[in-house]
Amino acid sequence: MSDLFAAAGFESDAPRPLADRLRPTRLTDVVGQDHLVGPDGTLARMLRSGRVGSLVFWGPPGTGKTTVARLLSRETDLHFEQVSAIHTGVAELKKLFDGACGRRRIGKGTLLFVDEIHRFNKAQQDSFLPVMEDGTVTLIGATTENPSFELNAALLSRAQVLVFRPLDEAAVAQLLARAEEVEGRALPLDAEARAVLVRMADGDGRASLTLAEEVWRAAGDGEVFDAVRLQEILQRRAPIYDKSDDGHYNVISALHKAVRGSDPDAALYYLCRMLDAGEDPLFVARRLVRMAVEDIGLADPQALVICNAAKDAYHFLGSPEGELALAQAAIYIATAPKSNAAYLAYKAAMRTAKEGGSLVPPKHILNAPTKLMKSEGYGSGYRYDHDEPDAFSGQDYFPEALGRQQFYRPTPRGFEKILGDRLARWAELRATRRRD
Repeated sequence: MSDLFAAAGFESDAPRPLADRLRPTRLTDVVGQDHLVGPDGTLARMLRSGRVGSLVFWGPPGTGKTTVARLLSRETDLHFEQVSAIHTGVAELKKLFDGACGRRRIGKGTLLFVDEIHRFNKAQQDSFLPVMEDGTVTLIGATTENPSFELNAALLSRAQVLVFRPLDEAAVAQLLARAEEVEGRALPLDAEARAVLVRMADGDGRASLTLAEEVWRAAGDGEVFDAVRLQEILQRRAPIYDKSDDGHYNVISALHKAVRGSDPDAALYYLCRMLDAGEDPLFVARRLVRMAVEDIGLADPQALVICNAAKDAYHFLGSPEGELALAQAAIYIATAPKSNAAYLAYKAAMRTAKEGGSLVPPKHILNAPTKLMKSEGYGSGYRYDHDEPDAFSGQDYFPEALGRQQFYRPTPRGFEKILGDRLARWAELRATRRRD
């Protein structure tokens, strides 16, 4: 089913889904994507220039990717072909390319829209390259997945990626108003229920219109639903937060702060809020890994191991069973000793590396693969630490012009206390062996 979400041109009252009846007939009718189709939008500028190249539309469902592709074919007078990567193989693609070649010979271009293009394998993606390069087809691929990870670099180098945003509340409200106009009746909802319906759509325009149809079907004469009754009728709840907007970042920030503050109960609460609202569990897993390296570090080296294991467990078990592994990881890192020493050390070392990136390491730690390099002192005086007492030579490894630096300062907590004692012992040995 194509991505549908807005229309100003209304057609007949044939028994078609509301989303289909509200299909846009012009790019200017599209709502929620002004950065693409507005007066100064990317696509609007392309059309004014008279040339539209191959594109990849990246965005969640119900944001208008298919609709915009269809409208572009009208605006550019290109023959429109649509396929789904789920049902199309290389043989079918070859037939499409042959048809496009035939049209090209009589001066007619082809816009080929490929839905879920990320589902094509490498060979299938590679088959597009020659027909894109010679202009046989203008490709528009739609994907809900990050193109950087799911599409070949060669294909991406020949296409511009345009991001479709989830519809905000204002855009969804505009769709519902249009639906009421074409239906000739208001939605039987009070103000709070209407706001809940908008949130239920979760940025998906098509979903908002489908929900509106369900409300009209369920309402009796003169009946008006409140928020509680609406959720009972639709058998779904509004997301606890918008996972594509400020709420998404606010709640993940709250989880991070709870972990850093060693509060496992609050951490679990925010973790469950995100999962219950439909957040991608792998996004949560990535953030837990980040917390492990930023806020715990070497105070408990097992924190990173456990968070990575939780990610792998979720991959293996899926939802909902795998979510327990994420909860376990959140509890572990919330109760672990905290240290940002490694994080601060990395930042300090990076600053110094950028400032002194051209400094040459001391010659005694450089290899001397040629006689000339050996005669220049490369490797001269190097002491093999394993042959030294305590397996520690105490040599200097920083560039001479920079001098010895200290970036990592372990805390006296958890495993870092052991590391601190170890480093202090080595510092004593280093000073002693320099005097000797």
